[in-house]
Amino acid sequence: MSSLVKFFIDIFGSLNKELVIFIISLFPILELRGGMLAATLLHIPYLRALIICIIGNLLPIPFILLFLEFILNIFEKWKITSKFVRWLEKKVNNNRKQIDKYGYLGLILFVGIPLPGTGAWTGSLLAIMLGLDKKKSFLCIILGVILASIIMSIVSYGIVGNLI
Repeated sequence: MSSLVKFFIDIFGSLNKELVIFIISLFPILELRGGMLAATLLHIPYLRALIICIIGNLLPIPFILLFLEFILNIFEKWKITSKFVRWLEKKVNNNRKQIDKYGYLGLILFVGIPLPGTGAWTGSLLAIMLGLDKKKSFLCIILGVILASIIMSIVSYGIVGNLI
């Protein structure tokens, strides 16, 4: 992930440093984790970086929760994109056990534990494709992002961050 973060820093390097971490936090895959890593590389003070990355990570989520189902329904009808929707459904069903077993707590943990393929974007996709309540899902995703921010704070600015 760090090489991808460095790539985005290079692309957006001419912009304000805070804007760079905000943009990185908006992107799927990178999200808050990438924003916090970029913030350490750009030497942005911790609290400022944390607030910017949380806002950047959460900003697209209501739109995803509101419109993704509609978009997926359209994609399912087109031959070209229907394979993609089926692939997504398969990926979601692979993670379904965690959500079914732990309910909304599973969604919080899925979003909050910073592993590859997890995060607010994927958590939103899971919530929509599993038919979870959008308001409850949004609250769980917020809690998951806060959990991820605590973990990434320790990694990026804490003991582990000082060792790297």
